[in-house]
Amino acid sequence: MNDKEQIEMKNNSSRFMDTKNYAEVLIDGKIYTLGGTEDEHYLQRVASYINEKTAQLKRQEGFTRQSQEYQAVMISINIADDYFKATNRAAVSERQRDEMERESYGLKHELVTTQMRLENTEKELEENKKELTILKKDMENAREELLRLRALREASGRLNERGRS
Repeated sequence: MNDKEQIEMKNNSSRFMDTKNYAEVLIDGKIYTLGGTEDEHYLQRVASYINEKTAQLKRQEGFTRQSQEYQAVMISINIADDYFKATNRAAVSERQRDEMERESYGLKHELVTTQMRLENTEKELEENKKELTILKKDMENAREELLRLRALREASGRLNERGRS
């Protein structure tokens, strides 16, 4: 295997017609040409991640004394472990998002229902105020009529007394 190798990166999305990008990257001291539909910055980030994983494992005691094959397998296992943990975190986040969306929908529905009830209550209040105003006027008119009738009755009673005398 020579120091400069070409590696094609596969993308699971449906970007079959996209332009292929290439970037020379340094992975564990060797130069590789990575190719994929992602931009060069992304390809460099991938290489950087692999270098970080490799360096992390090389800092562990005894790792570098193992065979190259063992080291490559351990790096692959650690990268796969990170992948599955990230996938699990993404799934948990997605479930939380879905739950929050359902809760948000429920709260929005409750808010709309409460607003409609409030509007109906405000309308009833206005109608009740109008009715109360009418009833107050009717009561005032009835009171005035009662006072007028009392005054008439008194006047009538006085006239009757005068007529008897």
